[in-house]
Amino acid sequence: MQYRKLGKTDLDVSVLSFGASSLGSVFRETDESESIRTVHAALDSGINFIDVSPYYGLTKAEAVLGKAIKTVPRDRFYLSSKAGRYGAESFDFSSGKITASVDESLRRLNTDYLDILFLHDIEFVEPQVIYEEAIPALQRLKAEGKIRHTGICGLPLNLFEEFLPKVEIDAIISYCHYSLNDTTLERLLPLLEKHRIGLVNASPLSMGLLSTRGTPEWHPASSEVKAVCKRAADYCAEQGGDIAKLAVQFSTMNSRIPTTLVSTANPSNIENNARWVDESINLELLTEVRGILEPVFDRTWESGIARYNTNLKL
Repeated sequence: MQYRKLGKTDLDVSVLSFGASSLGSVFRETDESESIRTVHAALDSGINFIDVSPYYGLTKAEAVLGKAIKTVPRDRFYLSSKAGRYGAESFDFSSGKITASVDESLRRLNTDYLDILFLHDIEFVEPQVIYEEAIPALQRLKAEGKIRHTGICGLPLNLFEEFLPKVEIDAIISYCHYSLNDTTLERLLPLLEKHRIGLVNASPLSMGLLSTRGTPEWHPASSEVKAVCKRAADYCAEQGGDIAKLAVQFSTMNSRIPTTLVSTANPSNIENNARWVDESINLELLTEVRGILEPVFDRTWESGIARYNTNLKL
Protein backbone atom coordinates (compact mmCIF):
# COMPACT_ATOMS: atom_id res chain seq x y z
CA MET A 1 0.00 0.00 0.00
CA GLN A 2 1.23 3.47 -0.88
CA TYR A 3 0.67 6.53 1.31
CA ARG A 4 0.37 10.21 0.38
CA LYS A 5 0.21 13.45 2.33
CA LEU A 6 -3.30 14.89 2.66
CA GLY A 7 -2.86 18.58 1.87
CA LYS A 8 -1.46 20.69 4.69
CA THR A 9 -2.55 18.21 7.35
CA ASP A 10 -0.14 15.86 9.10
CA LEU A 11 -2.04 12.84 7.77
CA ASP A 12 -0.20 10.37 5.53
CA VAL A 13 -3.18 8.51 4.12
CA SER A 14 -3.32 5.23 2.21
CA VAL A 15 -4.04 5.76 -1.49
CA LEU A 16 -7.07 3.51 -1.01
CA SER A 17 -9.32 4.36 1.92
CA PHE A 18 -12.40 2.76 3.42
CA GLY A 19 -15.84 4.32 3.07
CA ALA A 20 -18.06 2.88 5.77
CA SER A 21 -21.43 3.71 4.17
CA SER A 22 -21.95 0.03 3.31
CA LEU A 23 -21.92 -0.82 7.02
CA GLY A 24 -25.21 1.05 7.28
CA SER A 25 -26.95 -1.35 4.85
CA VAL A 26 -27.12 1.48 2.32
CA PHE A 27 -26.68 -0.82 -0.69
CA ARG A 28 -27.89 -4.16 0.72
CA GLU A 29 -28.87 -5.66 4.05
CA THR A 30 -25.62 -6.42 5.85
CA ASP A 31 -24.50 -8.75 8.62
CA GLU A 32 -22.91 -6.94 11.56
CA SER A 33 -20.21 -9.53 12.22
CA GLU A 34 -19.25 -9.56 8.53
CA SER A 35 -19.12 -5.75 8.55
CA ILE A 36 -16.79 -5.77 11.55
CA ARG A 37 -14.55 -8.32 9.84
CA THR A 38 -14.47 -6.06 6.77
CA VAL A 39 -13.17 -3.12 8.79
CA HIS A 40 -10.45 -5.29 10.32
CA ALA A 41 -9.55 -6.68 6.87
CA ALA A 42 -9.22 -3.13 5.54
CA LEU A 43 -6.82 -2.18 8.32
CA ASP A 44 -4.83 -5.41 7.93
CA SER A 45 -4.52 -4.63 4.19
CA GLY A 46 -2.75 -1.36 4.91
CA ILE A 47 -5.73 1.00 4.65
CA ASN A 48 -5.42 3.65 7.36
CA PHE A 49 -8.21 6.14 6.62
CA ILE A 50 -11.90 5.44 7.34
CA ASP A 51 -14.78 7.76 6.49
CA VAL A 52 -18.35 7.54 7.77
CA SER A 53 -21.42 9.71 8.44
CA PRO A 54 -24.47 9.66 10.70
CA TYR A 55 -26.51 9.83 7.48
CA TYR A 56 -25.40 6.35 6.37
CA GLY A 57 -28.07 3.94 7.54
CA LEU A 58 -29.45 6.64 9.85
CA THR A 59 -26.52 6.21 12.32
CA LYS A 60 -26.20 2.43 11.76
CA ALA A 61 -22.88 2.74 9.91
CA GLU A 62 -21.32 4.76 12.73
CA ALA A 63 -22.62 2.34 15.36
CA VAL A 64 -21.26 -0.74 13.57
CA LEU A 65 -17.96 0.97 12.80
CA GLY A 66 -17.69 1.97 16.47
CA LYS A 67 -17.92 -1.67 17.48
CA ALA A 68 -15.30 -2.63 14.89
CA ILE A 69 -12.70 -0.07 15.98
CA LYS A 70 -13.34 -0.32 19.73
CA THR A 71 -10.62 -2.96 20.08
CA VAL A 72 -8.19 -1.38 17.59
CA PRO A 73 -5.45 0.97 18.81
CA ARG A 74 -6.50 4.51 17.82
CA ASP A 75 -3.11 5.30 16.29
CA ARG A 76 -3.62 2.58 13.66
CA PHE A 77 -6.09 4.64 11.63
CA TYR A 78 -7.40 8.09 10.77
CA LEU A 79 -11.15 8.60 11.17
CA SER A 80 -13.48 11.11 9.59
CA SER A 81 -17.19 11.62 9.95
CA LYS A 82 -19.66 14.24 8.82
CA ALA A 83 -22.36 16.58 10.05
CA GLY A 84 -25.23 18.51 8.50
CA ARG A 85 -27.05 15.79 6.56
CA TYR A 86 -29.13 13.29 8.49
CA GLY A 87 -31.62 11.90 5.96
CA ALA A 88 -32.53 12.00 2.29
CA GLU A 89 -34.21 15.38 2.78
CA SER A 90 -32.96 16.22 6.28
CA PHE A 91 -30.33 18.96 6.58
CA ASP A 92 -29.31 21.07 9.56
CA PHE A 93 -26.09 23.07 9.41
CA SER A 94 -26.81 25.23 12.45
CA SER A 95 -23.98 25.62 14.92
CA GLY A 96 -25.85 23.93 17.75
CA LYS A 97 -26.83 20.92 15.69
CA ILE A 98 -23.30 20.39 14.34
CA THR A 99 -21.86 20.50 17.87
CA ALA A 100 -24.46 18.04 19.18
CA SER A 101 -23.99 15.82 16.13
CA VAL A 102 -20.26 15.50 16.72
CA ASP A 103 -20.79 14.54 20.37
CA GLU A 104 -23.25 11.84 19.28
CA SER A 105 -20.86 10.56 16.60
CA LEU A 106 -17.99 10.34 19.06
CA ARG A 107 -20.11 8.22 21.40
CA ARG A 108 -21.22 5.88 18.62
CA LEU A 109 -17.67 5.59 17.29
CA ASN A 110 -16.10 4.92 20.71
CA THR A 111 -13.48 7.61 20.23
CA ASP A 112 -12.51 10.94 21.79
CA TYR A 113 -11.82 12.79 18.55
CA LEU A 114 -12.22 12.79 14.78
CA ASP A 115 -9.25 13.35 12.55
CA ILE A 116 -11.51 15.22 10.11
CA LEU A 117 -15.08 16.47 10.28
CA PHE A 118 -16.72 17.16 6.92
CA LEU A 119 -19.85 19.25 6.39
CA HIS A 120 -22.01 16.79 4.47
CA ASP A 121 -23.46 17.76 1.06
CA ILE A 122 -23.50 21.50 1.58
CA GLU A 123 -24.93 22.16 -1.90
CA PHE A 124 -28.44 21.61 -0.50
CA VAL A 125 -28.53 24.77 1.62
CA GLU A 126 -27.98 28.46 1.01
CA PRO A 127 -24.29 29.36 1.40
CA GLN A 128 -24.92 31.97 4.09
CA VAL A 129 -25.82 29.19 6.54
CA ILE A 130 -22.47 27.54 5.89
CA TYR A 131 -20.50 30.77 6.23
CA GLU A 132 -22.29 32.06 9.34
CA GLU A 133 -23.15 28.88 11.25
CA ALA A 134 -21.34 25.77 10.05
CA ILE A 135 -17.78 26.99 9.43
CA PRO A 136 -17.54 28.79 12.81
CA ALA A 137 -18.81 25.59 14.49
CA LEU A 138 -16.02 23.63 12.82
CA GLN A 139 -13.42 26.06 14.07
CA ARG A 140 -14.77 25.88 17.65
CA LEU A 141 -14.75 22.08 17.59
CA LYS A 142 -11.18 22.13 16.30
CA ALA A 143 -10.13 24.51 19.08
CA GLU A 144 -11.77 22.19 21.63
CA GLY A 145 -9.85 19.18 20.30
CA LYS A 146 -12.92 17.19 19.31
CA ILE A 147 -11.83 17.34 15.68
CA ARG A 148 -8.30 17.76 14.34
CA HIS A 149 -9.10 18.99 10.83
CA THR A 150 -12.05 20.51 8.99
CA GLY A 151 -13.64 19.83 5.63
CA ILE A 152 -16.59 20.12 3.27
CA CYS A 153 -18.06 17.68 0.78
CA GLY A 154 -20.60 17.61 -2.02
CA LEU A 155 -21.15 16.67 -5.65
CA PRO A 156 -21.03 19.83 -7.81
CA LEU A 157 -17.50 21.06 -8.53
CA ASN A 158 -18.88 24.61 -8.71
CA LEU A 159 -19.49 24.28 -5.00
CA PHE A 160 -15.79 23.99 -4.20
CA GLU A 161 -14.82 26.74 -6.60
CA GLU A 162 -17.15 29.09 -4.71
CA PHE A 163 -16.19 28.10 -1.16
CA LEU A 164 -12.49 27.26 -1.18
CA PRO A 165 -11.18 30.79 -1.79
CA LYS A 166 -13.42 32.12 1.01
CA VAL A 167 -13.21 29.66 3.91
CA GLU A 168 -10.39 28.15 5.95
CA ILE A 169 -10.71 24.36 5.73
CA ASP A 170 -8.24 21.50 5.55
CA ALA A 171 -9.82 18.95 3.19
CA ILE A 172 -12.69 18.14 0.82
CA ILE A 173 -14.48 15.01 -0.33
CA SER A 174 -15.46 14.99 -3.99
CA TYR A 175 -17.29 12.00 -5.44
CA CYS A 176 -18.04 10.66 -8.92
CA HIS A 177 -15.68 13.13 -10.59
CA TYR A 178 -12.52 11.07 -10.91
CA SER A 179 -13.31 7.71 -12.42
CA LEU A 180 -13.07 5.95 -15.78
CA ASN A 181 -16.06 7.92 -17.11
CA ASP A 182 -15.53 11.32 -15.49
CA THR A 183 -12.24 13.09 -14.75
CA THR A 184 -13.54 16.63 -14.29
CA LEU A 185 -12.05 16.66 -10.80
CA GLU A 186 -8.76 17.51 -12.52
CA ARG A 187 -9.99 21.08 -13.01
CA LEU A 188 -10.01 21.56 -9.22
CA LEU A 189 -6.45 20.36 -8.65
CA PRO A 190 -4.69 23.72 -9.18
CA LEU A 191 -7.05 25.43 -6.71
CA LEU A 192 -6.61 22.67 -4.13
CA GLU A 193 -2.85 22.69 -4.49
CA LYS A 194 -2.69 26.48 -4.26
CA HIS A 195 -4.46 26.40 -0.88
CA ARG A 196 -2.85 23.07 0.16
CA ILE A 197 -6.26 21.53 0.73
CA GLY A 198 -6.39 17.76 1.12
CA LEU A 199 -8.41 15.87 -1.47
CA VAL A 200 -10.43 12.73 -0.82
CA ASN A 201 -11.80 11.24 -4.04
CA ALA A 202 -14.82 8.99 -3.57
CA SER A 203 -16.76 6.43 -5.59
CA PRO A 204 -14.38 5.23 -8.33
CA LEU A 205 -17.27 3.06 -9.59
CA SER A 206 -19.47 6.16 -9.94
CA MET A 207 -22.06 4.90 -7.44
CA GLY A 208 -22.52 1.65 -9.33
CA LEU A 209 -22.46 2.97 -12.89
CA LEU A 210 -19.38 0.89 -13.66
CA SER A 211 -20.80 -2.56 -13.05
CA THR A 212 -21.95 -5.58 -15.02
CA ARG A 213 -24.95 -5.82 -12.67
CA GLY A 214 -26.41 -2.66 -14.16
CA THR A 215 -27.03 0.63 -12.43
CA PRO A 216 -29.43 0.88 -9.47
CA GLU A 217 -32.85 2.37 -10.28
CA TRP A 218 -32.25 5.31 -7.98
CA HIS A 219 -29.07 6.37 -9.77
CA PRO A 220 -29.47 9.95 -11.08
CA ALA A 221 -27.40 9.50 -14.26
CA SER A 222 -29.14 9.62 -17.64
CA SER A 223 -30.24 6.44 -19.39
CA GLU A 224 -27.55 6.98 -22.03
CA VAL A 225 -24.79 7.20 -19.44
CA LYS A 226 -26.09 4.07 -17.72
CA ALA A 227 -26.22 2.13 -20.98
CA VAL A 228 -22.72 3.11 -22.11
CA CYS A 229 -21.20 2.36 -18.71
CA LYS A 230 -22.88 -1.07 -18.68
CA ARG A 231 -21.49 -1.71 -22.17
CA ALA A 232 -17.98 -0.83 -20.97
CA ALA A 233 -18.30 -3.11 -17.93
CA ASP A 234 -19.54 -6.01 -20.05
CA TYR A 235 -16.71 -5.54 -22.56
CA CYS A 236 -14.18 -5.58 -19.74
CA ALA A 237 -15.62 -8.87 -18.46
CA GLU A 238 -15.57 -10.36 -21.97
CA GLN A 239 -11.83 -9.66 -22.10
CA GLY A 240 -11.31 -11.50 -18.83
CA GLY A 241 -11.01 -8.31 -16.82
CA ASP A 242 -12.95 -6.67 -13.99
CA ILE A 243 -14.06 -3.08 -14.43
CA ALA A 244 -13.99 -2.60 -10.66
CA LYS A 245 -10.30 -3.47 -10.65
CA LEU A 246 -9.60 -1.20 -13.60
CA ALA A 247 -11.54 1.66 -11.99
CA VAL A 248 -9.78 1.37 -8.62
CA GLN A 249 -6.37 1.22 -10.27
CA PHE A 250 -7.16 4.18 -12.53
CA SER A 251 -8.36 6.36 -9.65
CA THR A 252 -5.46 5.57 -7.32
CA MET A 253 -2.62 5.85 -9.86
CA ASN A 254 -2.83 9.66 -10.07
CA SER A 255 -0.24 10.97 -7.60
CA ARG A 256 -2.07 14.33 -7.34
CA ILE A 257 -5.07 12.59 -5.74
CA PRO A 258 -4.02 11.54 -2.23
CA THR A 259 -6.69 8.92 -1.54
CA THR A 260 -9.77 7.29 -3.04
CA LEU A 261 -12.65 5.95 -0.95
CA VAL A 262 -14.24 2.59 -1.69
CA SER A 263 -17.11 1.05 0.23
CA THR A 264 -18.01 -2.56 0.90
CA ALA A 265 -19.23 -4.74 3.75
CA ASN A 266 -17.46 -7.83 2.42
CA PRO A 267 -13.96 -8.71 3.72
CA SER A 268 -12.87 -10.38 0.48
CA ASN A 269 -13.91 -7.34 -1.56
CA ILE A 270 -11.82 -4.91 0.45
CA GLU A 271 -8.84 -7.29 0.39
CA ASN A 272 -9.14 -7.52 -3.40
CA ASN A 273 -9.35 -3.75 -3.73
CA ALA A 274 -6.24 -3.27 -1.61
CA ARG A 275 -4.33 -5.88 -3.60
CA TRP A 276 -5.30 -4.32 -6.94
CA VAL A 277 -3.69 -1.03 -5.95
CA ASP A 278 -0.28 -2.69 -5.88
CA GLU A 279 -0.73 -4.51 -9.20
CA SER A 280 0.11 -3.08 -12.63
CA ILE A 281 -2.83 -1.72 -14.59
CA ASN A 282 -3.68 -3.26 -17.96
CA LEU A 283 -3.03 -0.22 -20.14
CA GLU A 284 -4.40 -1.83 -23.30
CA LEU A 285 -7.68 -2.70 -21.62
CA LEU A 286 -7.81 0.75 -20.03
CA THR A 287 -7.53 2.39 -23.45
CA GLU A 288 -10.24 0.17 -24.91
CA VAL A 289 -12.66 0.71 -22.03
CA ARG A 290 -12.09 4.46 -22.03
CA GLY A 291 -12.78 4.39 -25.77
CA ILE A 292 -16.18 2.81 -25.17
CA LEU A 293 -16.94 5.40 -22.48
CA GLU A 294 -15.86 8.38 -24.57
CA PRO A 295 -19.39 9.33 -25.77
CA VAL A 296 -20.41 9.99 -22.15
CA PHE A 297 -17.15 11.36 -20.77
CA ASP A 298 -17.64 13.86 -17.96
CA ARG A 299 -21.44 13.64 -17.95
CA THR A 300 -22.85 14.31 -14.50
CA TRP A 301 -26.18 15.17 -12.87
CA GLU A 302 -27.66 17.98 -10.82
CA SER A 303 -27.44 18.04 -7.05
CA GLY A 304 -28.59 20.69 -4.59
CA ILE A 305 -29.72 24.24 -5.24
CA ALA A 306 -29.59 25.79 -8.70
CA ARG A 307 -26.60 28.09 -8.16
CA TYR A 308 -24.23 25.10 -8.04
CA ASN A 309 -25.62 23.39 -11.13
CA THR A 310 -24.85 25.85 -13.90
CA ASN A 311 -23.00 24.82 -17.07
CA LEU A 312 -23.13 21.12 -16.27
CA LYS A 313 -22.54 18.50 -18.96
CA LEU A 314 -25.62 16.33 -18.49
